Amino acid sequence: MEKRILKPYSVLMSVYKGENNEYFKASMDSLCSQTYPADEIVLVCDGPLSEELNKSISEYKDKLSDVLKVIQLPENKGTAYCANEGLKHCKNEFVMKMDSDDVCVETRAEKQMSFLSENPDTDILGSYIEEFKSADNSSIGIRQTPTTHEGIVEFAKRRAPFNNQTLVYRKSIAEKIGGYSNELIRCEDYDFMVRMLMAGAKSANIPEVLVRYRVNKDNLKRRRNWKNTKSFFAVRKKIYKMGFSSFWDYILPCIGQFMLFITPSCITGLVYKIMLRK
Repeated sequence: MEKRILKPYSVLMSVYKGENNEYFKASMDSLCSQTYPADEIVLVCDGPLSEELNKSISEYKDKLSDVLKVIQLPENKGTAYCANEGLKHCKNEFVMKMDSDDVCVETRAEKQMSFLSENPDTDILGSYIEEFKSADNSSIGIRQTPTTHEGIVEFAKRRAPFNNQTLVYRKSIAEKIGGYSNELIRCEDYDFMVRMLMAGAKSANIPEVLVRYRVNKDNLKRRRNWKNTKSFFAVRKKIYKMGFSSFWDYILPCIGQFMLFITPSCITGLVYKIMLRK
């Protein structure tokens, strides 16, 4: 498909002071090398940043000029707040999610925007991700997600039906549902996906890896700590109370999550690899 008929899109990303500068640069470089580049990248700085990060942002600003729009928050507000604040500044109807330590394959935007042009009724779109070890760049596995709208809706009753790092969605519907919830400490992305679906958003996933997701020791610890487990319970309770899922859709995944929390980490890692559905 000719690039000239593809719709424009805005990239939405946030960064905070604890981010590794080299990971951030790898993420930005992957955006700059897209075969169908964005005409706008909205970068929300979640509070004061490190000197290294500020220097890198200044360099990308010189390189990208008006394409890069930097929004500086005076203090750290968290992921959901940053997403909502950044959304206000996105000029395009289609918003592409990007995390500041992940890497897009160079054809990500072209393939997603081509899909949206060929399927104009699609409102929220994702793809597969490949998880890789940050230490040596080796592959851990591929997280596959349902590709049809019906499969996505059914899957969403118990688990996040999209890889959050791969999302492209319509700004108008995101604003209609009130954006991301500031009530949730974590798992706000899962809640956002479900509310988009409940609002009537037509969905799809491209069955191809378009983003590489960086995994390090901190990621693995966060997956099985108590704070993350409580957030998992909270989002599923909210989804159940909204009437999207059944009682058993709420209870069974919570039991599974709790079992993973109390299970030794070596077994947890094995179970997670199985869950990747490689």
